[in-house]
Amino acid sequence: MSTVFGRRQLLRLGGATLVIAGTAGFHQPTQASTGRPAGLAELAAGTVTADLVVYGATSAGIMAAVQMRRMGRTALIVDPGGHVGGLTTGGLGYTDSGTSAAIGGLAAEFYRRVHAHYAGTPVTPTAPMRLVFEPHVAAEVFADLLTEYAVPVYLNARLTTVQRTGDRITGIVTDNGQLFTGPMFVDASYEGDLMAAAGVTYTVGREANSVYGETINGVQLRTGHQFTLPVDPYVVAGSPASGLLPGISVAPVARNGSGDELIQAYNFRMCLTRSADRIPFPRPDGYDPADYELLLRYVQAGYPGPFYTTHSVGGGKTDSNNNGAFSTDFIGANHAYPTATWAQRESIVAAHRTYQQGLMWFLANDPRLPTTVRSATAAWGLAADEFGATGGWPPQLYVREARRMISGYVLTERDCRGSGQVTDSVGLASYTMDSHNCQRVVVDGQVRNEGDVQVGVPGPYPISYRSIVPTAGQCANLLVPVCLSASHIAYGSIRMEPVFMILGQSAATAASLALAAGTSVQQVDVPALQARLRADGQLLSWPPGGEGAIVVDNAALGVTRAGTWLASSAIGGYHGIDYEHDDNTGKGVNRFRFTPTLPTAGAWTVQLRWTANANRASNVPVDITHDGGTTTTVVDQRGSGGQWVALGTYAFPAGTAGSVLIRTDATDGYVVADAARFVPA
Repeated sequence: MSTVFGRRQLLRLGGATLVIAGTAGFHQPTQASTGRPAGLAELAAGTVTADLVVYGATSAGIMAAVQMRRMGRTALIVDPGGHVGGLTTGGLGYTDSGTSAAIGGLAAEFYRRVHAHYAGTPVTPTAPMRLVFEPHVAAEVFADLLTEYAVPVYLNARLTTVQRTGDRITGIVTDNGQLFTGPMFVDASYEGDLMAAAGVTYTVGREANSVYGETINGVQLRTGHQFTLPVDPYVVAGSPASGLLPGISVAPVARNGSGDELIQAYNFRMCLTRSADRIPFPRPDGYDPADYELLLRYVQAGYPGPFYTTHSVGGGKTDSNNNGAFSTDFIGANHAYPTATWAQRESIVAAHRTYQQGLMWFLANDPRLPTTVRSATAAWGLAADEFGATGGWPPQLYVREARRMISGYVLTERDCRGSGQVTDSVGLASYTMDSHNCQRVVVDGQVRNEGDVQVGVPGPYPISYRSIVPTAGQCANLLVPVCLSASHIAYGSIRMEPVFMILGQSAATAASLALAAGTSVQQVDVPALQARLRADGQLLSWPPGGEGAIVVDNAALGVTRAGTWLASSAIGGYHGIDYEHDDNTGKGVNRFRFTPTLPTAGAWTVQLRWTANANRASNVPVDITHDGGTTTTVVDQRGSGGQWVALGTYAFPAGTAGSVLIRTDATDGYVVADAARFVPA
């Protein structure tokens, strides 16, 4: 027996909306008694079951469900709100991707489908990706995927209860009384609500640098998105007794690197246009010009803008984001959000909407601002053909960070800088370590923003499978691809929509393998998981094909030095947090040895990395000690900087008998020691 679903058929189940994504002519096997897709059955009134229950209709949640369907199993999505696609369909159309070539699997397919949508061409594995798009296009591409794989999406169904037997979730109950059951679960929400309700350990806020041996976590009073002109913070300028203007913390700023419970600011990613049919910026209920007094003073001090970004996404529209010291980020207003009640969250979201709509109204209309500022802002408006249900305003708050799981592997700054110890990669991240400001403070009588960090990474780096599964014993059938295990600053790099899609696919793949083997998610055969992921186009190492590589950074334990070596980060392209050089002295005395711990004997390709400059040596001798003795080669460090340069393939024993020695004998410039890499041949 079969049935044909309409293009986007809506069914009412209690208070929730169920979207059966089907397409005319697509025949999906069904349960004879219910008319529902096979394996997705209503067991009793208000009970639905599937092999995989996904909580959160984010990009990660959609990819998890689609991957489960591709593996021949059933999946459904439950979302507490009424929006499908998360930030990808919620205004973030100018994708933060880092190294776009490191996007693989279903994520890459999504962006190829976007390209095909605009180009009117077929989707092929070699088609270009388009990472810039209008919100409604992303929504249509996701709808096509949900349609193609008949994935039901239950909207407006808020989690209230998690049912468990031992260390396994058996079902989740939503506020309309619906029960969703199954053997596997994925928490794809931005908030980590299912993870928390299931009793999984998590954290909120910024760790001190000392917790994980980091350098840019915790409090960071820096120059990014900072006031560049002096602005008085007091209600009556020059009078501390008059109190602080709105949005400024009364607490003194703590020392750099210290931890707290603050999170980076949220905003809405607006889709703006100059089109004649644009919707003028509304004046929101509760508008108070005092909320923008700081910005007025900043402008009066001489700041000319910009006040937000206007990145083009096509169709004459933008993805507009925070830019500058006082912009669309509602700094300090979101700290209670991650663990708040539903009512409290609604209030926080409403406050953010009022703040940001009020900001745009202020910039376009306040007579105290220069005419140039008002006219430039009023020339823009909300796109009339986007977000029609919410008057052109994005329905999705940009929750940049909420809960973060603490599991068997916590991704940290070292991972982002390429010095981690990940052998169980399930995907790559590559974006800058990026934290928006967390608070406004007073320093020496002037207002300052605190928390902004923008530090690049040397290249794509792996995400550990252990970081998306709870610690063994906490929950055996839950995977967490969004609120994964990472420090605050590492999460700032990982938290990009392509990475969430990548990890959603990997999570579902692991769930299917765990079902097939009858094991917990913690006991999944990682090599088998990685093999299936590679077969499905997922990239697990960088450059592709470097799986199982062993990296020895200059800051690693497997390093010995002779003579004098100075740390530096003056020239970019280094691996890890810095590199070292011989100061162009001590020739023949200064030596630097990288010693790996190789897990198996066999052939390994040896690669060396350095930063290039005209003052570098062109004749650096390098000794590779291997099974057959020692081979010497010479490298030119004036070129090929920031790359892994192959020195040959050699047989090595297991353990620490092999090494790479950089010598400085008779070299004609600065000699750099950055990192060595050993790749299984």
